[in-house]
Amino acid sequence: MKRSGDSEGEKRRKRRRLLQELGDQKIPFLGPSDRGFQQLWDSSYSGLVLRRSCSLPTELHGRVQAALLTLRRKGCLLKDLVRVRDRDVFTAVSRALLGEPGHTYRYLDTRLFAIPWHSEDVEVKGQNCCDPDLRAACKALWELNTFFCSDVSQLKEGDRLTQCVKGEAEAKKGEEGDTESKHSEDSKNSEGGDSESRQSEEGDTESKHSEEWDIESKHSEEGCSGSKQEGEWETELRHSSEEGESSQVKPSETSVAAGSEHSEGKCPDWATKALSVSETEPMGLGAHEKPVAQLKHSLSDHHIQDKEEYAGGQGCSQPSPPPVCTGPVKFNVTLLNYMDPAAMSQLKEEPYYGMGKMAVGWHHDENLITHSPVAVYSYTCHDDKGESSEGGSAEKACWRIGLKVAWDIHTPGLTLPLESGDCYYMRDDLNSTHQHCVLAGDAARFSSTHRVAECSSGTLTYIQSRCQEALSNLHTDPETGSYSLLALLPRTLQNCEEIHNEVEFEWLRQYWFQGQRYARFCSWWTRPMEQLEKDWRLMETMTMLFLATVEEEGQAGEGRREMAETLLSALTDRHQQRQTWRDRCHSSLAQTLPPEEAPVDRPFWGVDDPGMPLPFDLADIINRVESLLWRM
Repeated sequence: MKRSGDSEGEKRRKRRRLLQELGDQKIPFLGPSDRGFQQLWDSSYSGLVLRRSCSLPTELHGRVQAALLTLRRKGCLLKDLVRVRDRDVFTAVSRALLGEPGHTYRYLDTRLFAIPWHSEDVEVKGQNCCDPDLRAACKALWELNTFFCSDVSQLKEGDRLTQCVKGEAEAKKGEEGDTESKHSEDSKNSEGGDSESRQSEEGDTESKHSEEWDIESKHSEEGCSGSKQEGEWETELRHSSEEGESSQVKPSETSVAAGSEHSEGKCPDWATKALSVSETEPMGLGAHEKPVAQLKHSLSDHHIQDKEEYAGGQGCSQPSPPPVCTGPVKFNVTLLNYMDPAAMSQLKEEPYYGMGKMAVGWHHDENLITHSPVAVYSYTCHDDKGESSEGGSAEKACWRIGLKVAWDIHTPGLTLPLESGDCYYMRDDLNSTHQHCVLAGDAARFSSTHRVAECSSGTLTYIQSRCQEALSNLHTDPETGSYSLLALLPRTLQNCEEIHNEVEFEWLRQYWFQGQRYARFCSWWTRPMEQLEKDWRLMETMTMLFLATVEEEGQAGEGRREMAETLLSALTDRHQQRQTWRDRCHSSLAQTLPPEEAPVDRPFWGVDDPGMPLPFDLADIINRVESLLWRM
């Protein structure tokens, strides 16, 4: 379900007022060295599990890390050109999708086509679709996926940390006092006069990179997707500020720089010690507590309202209750990501807690089976040769994940450092009730993010069955080869035209816009897409037969009018979508891509088929149908 413009505008105004009330104050957050960290993890982030690198088999690490480097060396990790608010923007991270043969993953009006992982016990049609090195890399990531499926299923309630024992690391009270005072200073600075000057200094940078952060706040480097979800009130408000609607909306970023000096920003050698409530002091919010408490109720109201209106999915099938994850976990795809902070001209500071520089903004992972877990493998290295960042200087900043409870500025946020080879799981409803961000370290980082994608309308098997459903209404004369429609019921014709549009805009156009980039690495999708295009051509023929039936004078009045209205609706939608895709293919951003990655405005509707008049001028056909309706 899409929200109306009026409804969305009202939400922005309400959210803007809420953030204005919050003002320049920072919300507290805790890292491993902070008092109360374990209690906060247990009470508010219980779905998060960390598996330390040393608890995974050494051989698995070696194969997976070599696979990631192979994919990057071959050029398989590419930035996506995605759609945000009717604008095309590049993702900040480079990525590729691997998974079950014939699976896809859709986010931000972009469908990714999975390179199949080559497993020993799954028959992949077209085993020679890629070279041996790539096939071995895909198989290694399938082995990691198999490990995750087994490991997540074996976790017990209350598991938070799986690690090798490196000794107890207790934070000293003096260090805790320093950390707490640093938070206090950050809060004071954010309310001081220096706030305004720093805001003005960062304004140009912010607008320059607004498109980039517009994307990453809505989808994940560890996930992604197209529909807006709960917890985006802060994202919406930040955008309105960047676009000049309100200069007072965005919280000050003055104290953010200090956040990068927070103790968990350095690669630690820590082992979490479980703290009971009696051992841990209550986590007070100090100066933040009063305004936060006042806002919490109103934020919750908006959260409920948004949750009722949100509907995820692949975007084309009829609305249905979202499936819920039950039984053993089976991750069907992994989204691989790569980012090198040194290659980024500017990384935005996390604006609400002062956690540090963000590689990816706050988001939920989208288009997943409800309550399904997400498993993430993190690998940092200095260069393409795979030199690990482990064992480096203790002062070297490492990558972290940040978490917060969606629509709750009362509960402190949480940051978790990641050493190279660490994994973490988001279980149960953590992904839907919380948001997470990725906080940049110094070294380049790969992540392999395994998920149970909601693929009810996103597999090759699905779209092939839809084609057969539509083509079952087309009869071919065995002697002449001419075509005719078997049924002329308006509902049958409408369903055929809807499938026609789905095949063109959710599959063929998506593939030729970006999916075909991967054909030079892996040819698995080539033949299936050629067959889809042949089916689409037959559907074009069906549209012309539909038109001929509508224009036939002998048809009954009411039935003819209903068929004409059905055809006009489908053709108008098709015409608008074709124009949108043509514009996207010829946009200035698309033209910056090298030829092998550039979108293709494939003119596959110019078909050499004697049963279909050429050229197929859709605008002319729409005019003919409109004139026909006018005369009725």
